[in-house]
Amino acid sequence: MKLTMFTTLAAAVSVAVAGAAAANEDAVLEIDGETFVTKTEAPAYLDNLSEIYSGWVFRSDETQQLQLDDFENPAFVFIDSAIDMYSKVDGTEGKSCASCHEDVSEFKGLQASMPRVNADGKLETLTEIVNRMRTDYMGAEPWKWSGTEMSAMTALIGLQSRGMPVNVSIDGPAKPFWEKGKELYYTRVGQLDLSCANCHEDNYDTMIRADHLSQGQINGFPNYRLKNAKINTVQGRFKGCMSNVRAEPYKEGSDEFKALELYVASRGNGLSVETPSVRKDRKSTRLNSSHESH
Repeated sequence: MKLTMFTTLAAAVSVAVAGAAAANEDAVLEIDGETFVTKTEAPAYLDNLSEIYSGWVFRSDETQQLQLDDFENPAFVFIDSAIDMYSKVDGTEGKSCASCHEDVSEFKGLQASMPRVNADGKLETLTEIVNRMRTDYMGAEPWKWSGTEMSAMTALIGLQSRGMPVNVSIDGPAKPFWEKGKELYYTRVGQLDLSCANCHEDNYDTMIRADHLSQGQINGFPNYRLKNAKINTVQGRFKGCMSNVRAEPYKEGSDEFKALELYVASRGNGLSVETPSVRKDRKSTRLNSSHESH
């Protein structure tokens, strides 16, 4: 795995790496007897990576263990609440999610292909699909993008695809959205003058302060973060990253964040869907004093 020291100059600001970290590449993610792909050859369209790694690889042993057992995975408290919401009538039409989709397992495979371009030629996310069903078919109010209800429901739907390979389309009608997302991924922003690539491509598997940088794969979203003890959405995390580099975040659901979500999802094509994963150690324990260069 490639390692490098993280050094970036910004106007009157410096960001330093606290040390190098050695990810456990040999760790095996197995849930209910199913082995997940957490390391594989990078898609051919990624010019700067030869292998891709799930964020699970970069977590501490303690955090990894939480994901191995659904009874220990704290995300399932929210999954249970989503199961209740799924069959709960809401809105003016007297319907629930189950009124049209009797079993949530009908959504198997959906998470693995999202975001996608719909029949109208628009890029759509799972969040938008859920809210469209609520407003158009249930006569219910849309949920907040990263609110508790939406985060839980998208995690439940995502769970149906767990173990399946990420397979996001980037060709045909998706191509211009993918290109826009790629442009955003490599664009430096904020007072720290950093891009997504500076952390998650150039410097993954290093320590920045107390954080063990991963490749920023989103195959486990929505995920449970130990840092804030709740389910987190992809675009909510994008907002957090932009705030961390002191940039003005785009709005959740914006064309920019949707394009970025498509591009970042495509960087994980071939990894297993892990929704709902467990991430963000309270304290990283994998430190290594040696460094390897790119």
